[in-house]
Amino acid sequence: MFDRPPPGAWTSPATARNREPILGVLKPRLPAAGLVLEIAAGAGEHAVHNAAALPHLQWRPTDADPEALASIEAWRAHAGPPNLLAPLRLDAADPDAWPVERADAVVAINMVHISPWASTEGLMAGAARVLPAGGLLCLYGPYLERDVETAPSNLAFDESLRRRNPAWGLRRVEAVAELAAGQGLDLAERIPMPANNLSLVFRRR
Repeated sequence: MFDRPPPGAWTSPATARNREPILGVLKPRLPAAGLVLEIAAGAGEHAVHNAAALPHLQWRPTDADPEALASIEAWRAHAGPPNLLAPLRLDAADPDAWPVERADAVVAINMVHISPWASTEGLMAGAARVLPAGGLLCLYGPYLERDVETAPSNLAFDESLRRRNPAWGLRRVEAVAELAAGQGLDLAERIPMPANNLSLVFRRR
């Protein structure tokens, strides 16, 4: 994104590779106005990039990790556009405590596989609570699928995640969709992405 990150900010080479494909999915699908709630925003690089490209939307990044929140704020102070709001602490696994009451869309990039299943359960419950009817939940990351051969790189990634934390790992699209449906979120689109990733778009009933 920049030659040198500001003090206190994290950076990831993967963001530079996937930010444009992700934005390409979000741009035609997000509403014409309103608030986008980003869950598990991590370093904050996606938040800066997406907010700058979507000036008609208010973008609210959140994370449960204080160091991630500091990184988001460092990026925001360094290069954040006016529509990039201050980051908030939000634990996806505790939807009753989310500090946002309403959002027009919810986005989670590379969260589902790097968190316990309880976080995905909370994500679905929280998104169902804050979204209006027709509102979108957009997920991005690697997944496993029934009747679809998994790339060797994704299998290796899954193994490495589970070595780091047995509660992490690639999730099955079918399991995520079933969980979402139970909260009134229907899988509307499955979009293949570069490097064996998927974007999953859910719509609130």
